[in-house]
Amino acid sequence: MKNMDEIIEEMNLEASLSLGEIPDLNLYMDQVIQLFEKKFSGTKRTDDEKVLTKTMINNYAKGKLFFPIKNKKYSKDHLMLISMIYQMKGALSINDVKMTLEQLNSRMIDGDFDLSRLYSSQLHLTELNRERFKESVQGHGEEVSKEVSKLNDQDEEYLEQLLMVAAMSEMSNFYRRAAERIVDEIAENNKG
Repeated sequence: MKNMDEIIEEMNLEASLSLGEIPDLNLYMDQVIQLFEKKFSGTKRTDDEKVLTKTMINNYAKGKLFFPIKNKKYSKDHLMLISMIYQMKGALSINDVKMTLEQLNSRMIDGDFDLSRLYSSQLHLTELNRERFKESVQGHGEEVSKEVSKLNDQDEEYLEQLLMVAAMSEMSNFYRRAAERIVDEIAENNKG
């Protein structure tokens, strides 16, 4: 198995759309797609994969994942929301993402919320999460190596890969399920 530092490096974890990289000018859909493709292309698993497509953006708009655009242009606030959607959709269903952002979108429509402050907080947490992730993966790697060495099997590399995939998948599921519980809580609070 590759060194975990190499795998982490290949993941391009530093990819995020900072406030300074979001233009103050409103953008057309093609410009939004170009911006996201440029910023997140290193996170793609294959070259064929698309970071963001017109269909995705149209589905987000139709599904009301973000507040309505004006004159076919996306504001800085829209780009921050699309970035948040991009991060959440890897773990949550589109309905869960919508539920999570519904109250925020209402506040944006009412004009009583400064999204850039929330987005800055999310970016800061992302930085902290990167470091926690790196430490966690290193810890999993050490534990997996210990377990595989107990097996006394000649195919240690494959068994390490298998157990790392299992361990990381399990951790991903734990986090996703916890996020889904919070989404359910948001839904429950919105009913009342």
